[in-house]
Amino acid sequence: MKMVVGLGNPGPQYETTRHNAGFMALDLLADELGINLTRQKPDALTGTGVVEGQRVLLVKPLTFMNLSGRAVSRLARWYGIAPEDILVILDDLDLAPGRLRIRPRGSSGGHKGLASVLEALGTEGVPRARIGIGRPPEGKDVVEYVLEPFTDEEWEVVRPVLIKAAHAARFWLVAGNIEEVMNRYNG
Repeated sequence: MKMVVGLGNPGPQYETTRHNAGFMALDLLADELGINLTRQKPDALTGTGVVEGQRVLLVKPLTFMNLSGRAVSRLARWYGIAPEDILVILDDLDLAPGRLRIRPRGSSGGHKGLASVLEALGTEGVPRARIGIGRPPEGKDVVEYVLEPFTDEEWEVVRPVLIKAAHAARFWLVAGNIEEVMNRYNG
């Protein structure tokens, strides 16, 4: 079984915020795969399915971003999923809007949601797909910036990368090789 996790904050007030890019991409993936995210597990909304013979668990942690690892690690233990079989989709301040960067492992890069996942799983060996949201304008608080909705102009460049991230996640589920996914989708 493989797990794809979209990081974000629960609640309608956060739905279209920059920090919820992971949730948005996961929703697109769920739609593409015909998997309903309706099962309420401890601290997460989940959906299961089969994609070309591969069992799949899609996860939206219902903890706030900084506690995402709690839900991810519980589900990984429950289903017996190894860290390398978990793909985390998240927003990234250090990538320009419209960019996607996929990596097999590494540090959190300062992202507190990813840091929580890595700490809870006890490894940096967790594949991730980072969706660029860009840095806030000079003088704007980072927390305030990530919790604001995308502007209309940003939507024009972010919408295609959300779709691209969903396609990359599907390809990862089927191909099973993160290097192939990186070669095809990074950029």
